[in-house]
Amino acid sequence: MTPDINGHCDVAFSAVWEAFEANFAEGLELGARFSLVHEGELVVDLWAGHADKAQTRPFDARTLTMVYSTTKAVAATMIARLVEQGKLGFDQPVAEVWPEFAANGKGAITVAQVLSHQAGLPGFVDQMDPDLWFDPPAIAAKLAAMAPMWPPGSASGYHALTVGYLTAEIFRRVDGRSMGTALKADICDPAGLDLWIGLPDSEHDRTAEFKPPTALPAFGEVTDPKKAAFLTPWAAPNGRGPEWRRLEVPSANGHATAEALARFMGALAGDGDLDGVHILSPKVRDQARVQRIKGPDLVLPFVLSWGAGFMRNPPNMFFGPGVETFGHSGWGGSCAFADPEAKLAGAYVMNRQDIHLIGDPRSRRLINAAYESL
Repeated sequence: MTPDINGHCDVAFSAVWEAFEANFAEGLELGARFSLVHEGELVVDLWAGHADKAQTRPFDARTLTMVYSTTKAVAATMIARLVEQGKLGFDQPVAEVWPEFAANGKGAITVAQVLSHQAGLPGFVDQMDPDLWFDPPAIAAKLAAMAPMWPPGSASGYHALTVGYLTAEIFRRVDGRSMGTALKADICDPAGLDLWIGLPDSEHDRTAEFKPPTALPAFGEVTDPKKAAFLTPWAAPNGRGPEWRRLEVPSANGHATAEALARFMGALAGDGDLDGVHILSPKVRDQARVQRIKGPDLVLPFVLSWGAGFMRNPPNMFFGPGVETFGHSGWGGSCAFADPEAKLAGAYVMNRQDIHLIGDPRSRRLINAAYESL
């Protein structure tokens, strides 16, 4: 039985409504929301289903969803804002703002190389206590002391969790505030965005409960970088409860509504402003999304093109047909994207997770329907 669909959808985008309804009709969803911004206007904002596995709580306009790696698109924007402010450079060595990072031959690694997963620090092969992930300063110090697992700059290898600790430390060293604090004060509060890195206890009761997938993703041949990033018992913290929600991990634990993410990305697809709040200039946005490396990723089983923290749409075209489109996907299915050519941006969140690492069929159906409606 298809649940009631709530929200609004401009008549020109009725194909998106049909695609959203089809995802539920085919039993692919528990709760979900999809929002779309075109030329600065919110043209689609749909939600349906349940926020909990027992199906006692509706997935509504206030439901917050942890968006896992989709958080990386927000983190990339926050670092790019430092570049726009003249406080940091994409090609600047990280060690210039974080001297300890130079240890073990990492002195030449640039900010852009960290953001584009070229630093060789995807995780830790040697056994450690997984509770250490709840101590960001300790993880940052461990990464600063670590030797790269491959020659930096020679390849990308997805830094699933670690890039969040790296970017958070770079941001703190340059700005003086934590990234989540700056995001809230400078963007989310003034623009009215329900988007968080570090979720206060007052908001926990409206978070969605996840239904995990029934199988693991296919990573291909097991290698040390893949083990470090995903395939050891200590590759991630145990549990995703209140303590994890409170933390600021800009690679993995952002919480948001689809509307907030879509509006945020809509500014990046347009002139860089959102309701009078400056997000990022088109000039620096273009520096952030330009290709930094392309090739077979050493962790994810894809050929990937990376900008400075953004996943570029070619060659996989997971975010529709736009060759200039950029964004990020998150574990289980969430995603957010921006297309400066079409002036289109969108976000998909859900709480029934699937095994697709990137390019979940549910979001692809919605995004393709959006482009067909233009």
